[in-house]
Amino acid sequence: MRYATYTANEELFYGAVTDKGMIALSPDFPHWPSLYDVIAAGALDQLETVANSKPATHTEFTYEMVMPNARRILCVGVNFPDRNAEYKDGSAQPKYMSLFPRFASGFTGHEQNLVRPPENHTLDYEGEVAIVIGKTGRRIPKDQAYDHIAALTLCNEGTIRDWVRHAKFNVTQGKNWDRSGSIGPWLVPFTNASQLDDARIVTRVNGEVRQDDTLNRMMFPIRREIEYISTFMTLQPGDIIVTGTPTGAGARFDPPKYLRPGDVVEIEVEGIGTLRNGIEDEIV
Repeated sequence: MRYATYTANEELFYGAVTDKGMIALSPDFPHWPSLYDVIAAGALDQLETVANSKPATHTEFTYEMVMPNARRILCVGVNFPDRNAEYKDGSAQPKYMSLFPRFASGFTGHEQNLVRPPENHTLDYEGEVAIVIGKTGRRIPKDQAYDHIAALTLCNEGTIRDWVRHAKFNVTQGKNWDRSGSIGPWLVPFTNASQLDDARIVTRVNGEVRQDDTLNRMMFPIRREIEYISTFMTLQPGDIIVTGTPTGAGARFDPPKYLRPGDVVEIEVEGIGTLRNGIEDEIV
């Protein structure tokens, strides 16, 4: 089962994705007004029970960022060996992972356009798997890490490259432009380790493969990410961890291949889905 947040007839819903359309589920659970609240309640299985008994309710709809009220989104940077080599600084694999926050306002949904701002045109793509925490935990051991995942989704962790260089010790500015990235199309409940351990992530721009790698090559595997992050902060249901992107982002080409209006970016992971976005210029 797949669960999405969407708009239909100017009203926001969450529901189950089917081949015949969306099955609105939010009206059946007014005490859980968003998928964030469903995750916090540990109730994805209750959605499935209702969805199996209902027909599609909407055939015309617009996907939204899958968890638009997510409170904490933490991203892991430079997490594949070839990605580390792209920096050409001669550094070995780092001892600790790089982390930075993103905010929900920086993301849009599946089939919606990412926005290139007028201030800078170095909008870049980064295809990533994102995990949604479903169980509170602090100092979580690696062998228990997967027990804390509720669902999986995809992320285009769009970045304004020039703005990550505005300061010496952070990348926050370049990572949080409104609607510069996307998360979706939907949540897929996490049920077994193979969904992550055997996953291959592919990013295409206008049909051209730009990124292609497997999660088992991560320098900091997802189990380690959960262990490390939960050392300094209590992970809570609804937290999103964006787990890292492979080599092949546009900035690393010579000359760089930044995104332009009319481009289409697709991020695909078998078993999760395909996240697709166009590009448009912001109108100011």
